[in-house]
Amino acid sequence: MSKELISMAETIRSYSGFQGKKAIILGSGLGSLPDQFENKTIIPYEKVPGYPKPSVEGHSGEFVVGTLHGEEILAAKGRFHYYEGFDVSEITLPIRLFHELGIKCVLITNSAGSMRKDYSPGTFMAINGHLDCTFIDGPESPSPKKGAPFYNSSFLDLAKKCSIETGIDLKEGVYCWAMGPTYETPEEILYFQQLGGDVVGMSTVPEIQMAAECGIKSLGISCLTNYASGITKEPLTHEEVIETADKVKNQFSTLVTKILIEADTN
Repeated sequence: MSKELISMAETIRSYSGFQGKKAIILGSGLGSLPDQFENKTIIPYEKVPGYPKPSVEGHSGEFVVGTLHGEEILAAKGRFHYYEGFDVSEITLPIRLFHELGIKCVLITNSAGSMRKDYSPGTFMAINGHLDCTFIDGPESPSPKKGAPFYNSSFLDLAKKCSIETGIDLKEGVYCWAMGPTYETPEEILYFQQLGGDVVGMSTVPEIQMAAECGIKSLGISCLTNYASGITKEPLTHEEVIETADKVKNQFSTLVTKILIEADTN
C-alpha cells in the first residue's frame, strides 16, 4: 500500500502543488466550507489512482486544495463508510494519505444523531471520547476511549476558545460509532446512553484512531442533525440530516474556519 499512497500523494501535489500541514474531512451535508477557499484546485477522487469513491448522498467525492486566510488547507469532501462495503483500511485511507502528504493536524467532521434532549438538532459538539458500537471486534460491551492518544486536550481547548470568540455554541461529548446503514432502534440508543454515549453516527472513529496511530493531531466535530431514535416520536430520515446541515452551514464554516486557522501544527 505504501507505493499506492506515494502515488496518490504525488498526484495531489502534481495537480495542486499542496505543501500545507492542515486538512479537514467534511461529513454529510457539510461540504460548503471549501467555497471560501482562494486559489482553489478541485481534484475529483477518480483522478487519484486507486482512490475509492463514496456512494452516499451529501458526499461529493473530491479533494479541494486552497488557502483560507493565508493558510493552505486540503479538504476531503466525502468519506467512506463501513456499511458501503469498505473495509477499515479503506475507511482510514484519507488519514494515511494525509500522513504521506506531511499533514500534522486534521479536523474530522460528521453529521450525527443526538442522544440528549439538551443537545438539539443544529447544535455542534466537539468529540472528547468515543465508543465503538459496531461489535466488529467481538460481542463485549465497549468502554469509552478518552484522552491521549486519541484526544488532544489543547486542540479541544482551542475549539472551546473559538466557540466563545465566535459566539457559536459548542458542546462536548462522547461519539458512538454504529455500523449503519439503518438508523438504530430506540433500544440500541438506550444501550448506547447507558454506556456513556452522547451522540451516534456511522463514521469518524476509525479516522480518529488512525490519526493517533500516524501521529496526526485530530479534532472531531459533530453537527447534530437530528435526535436519535426514541428521543422524540419523529421519524428519522437522511433528508433531515442534509436539511439541518444546510441550515447551519454558515455557522459551521465560521467555527471550523477559526479552529483550522488557529490550530497549531507543532
